[in-house]
Amino acid sequence: PLPPLRSAPAAASCTGRRPPLRLPPAGPAPRRDRGRDLLRSSERDGAPGEEAAAARRERRPPREGTVLLFPGQGSHFVGMGRGLLRYPGVRDMYRLAEKVLGYDLLSLCLEGPRAELDRTRHCQPAVFVASLAAVEKLNHRQPDVLESCVAAAGYSVGEFAALVFAGAMDFAEALYAVKVRAEAMQKASEAVPSGMLSVIGRPEANYKFACLEARRHCESLGIENPVCEISNYLFPDSRVIAGHLQALKFLQENARKYYFTRTKMLPVSGAFHTRLMEPAVEPLAEVLKCIEIQKPLICVYSNVDSKKYMHSKHIQKLLVKQIVSPVLWEQTMHSVYERKQGTEFPYTYEVGPGKQLGAILKKCNLKAWRQYSHVDVSKDEEVMET
Repeated sequence: PLPPLRSAPAAASCTGRRPPLRLPPAGPAPRRDRGRDLLRSSERDGAPGEEAAAARRERRPPREGTVLLFPGQGSHFVGMGRGLLRYPGVRDMYRLAEKVLGYDLLSLCLEGPRAELDRTRHCQPAVFVASLAAVEKLNHRQPDVLESCVAAAGYSVGEFAALVFAGAMDFAEALYAVKVRAEAMQKASEAVPSGMLSVIGRPEANYKFACLEARRHCESLGIENPVCEISNYLFPDSRVIAGHLQALKFLQENARKYYFTRTKMLPVSGAFHTRLMEPAVEPLAEVLKCIEIQKPLICVYSNVDSKKYMHSKHIQKLLVKQIVSPVLWEQTMHSVYERKQGTEFPYTYEVGPGKQLGAILKKCNLKAWRQYSHVDVSKDEEVMET
């Protein structure tokens, strides 16, 4: 038998030929693997679901295909999820989430307090569940969008939601992995005073050189092995730099020297996607060994290398590596929307709180952004916001 679910270190100790991690149901069975079910429902002529889906994607004109983008930490806000509760399956998802997480996630999302929702251990599961709940809303309003989906990508923790939608992971198991990931990342962030700095620079800005000089400044203060490096590639001339707080302060004070036109500290407690997150690697690696991971039924792109996931071991390896690697979001957008000149772009839907990924897409690819829509999670509008 598996150890108690609420003990992350125990549940992560998976050895030998133990069967995949299975979590208890929460009352009525939730809609499980929505993306997988939708894609497999496209079977026809006796062909396996994966083959049928692949055949349909191959024949579909570009404009008829859709892309789903799943946001990450930082997109959250108190009240998210309020516009999703009347859709089938959503309340079941939150009931199951309460079982897996050990606290009432829905109440925290709807009522706060904001300080608790901001905590990494709460924020990541909240964004994960709200994003997949937004998929339920999209399925109710425009089911053809999901049936014609050909690709998905998720920003940081959003990658787990993208993989669940693509049928690669079970909702409950992926949520448990997100819980372990979030708790481990928060613990790592509390060990060292660190943070993240959003930077917009001029074309001549040299971000890596600026980070080098910031590290040297930290060494002059007596900090051993200082960290200051690019942690997120957002869009042309925009980066997020993460590391020791002293290094980030140095960059802000010397912004003009490095051709930074704007700098802003992000409201996070740690240097995510840098080597300061190394203590979080092993807990996530152990729990992923217990989870059944399958090849996605649609293309899902990795933050680590901006390429498509190829198989289950590939997913397991890169999800762990992602914690200490920069998020290559700008490069991922280029990979997702790369096409021959004159070819039409697919319709894109951002599913989850906030519209940050849409704003980034506009900077990366204006033509692709013109086919962008957002699925609102805070209100139930009669017409989809576009």
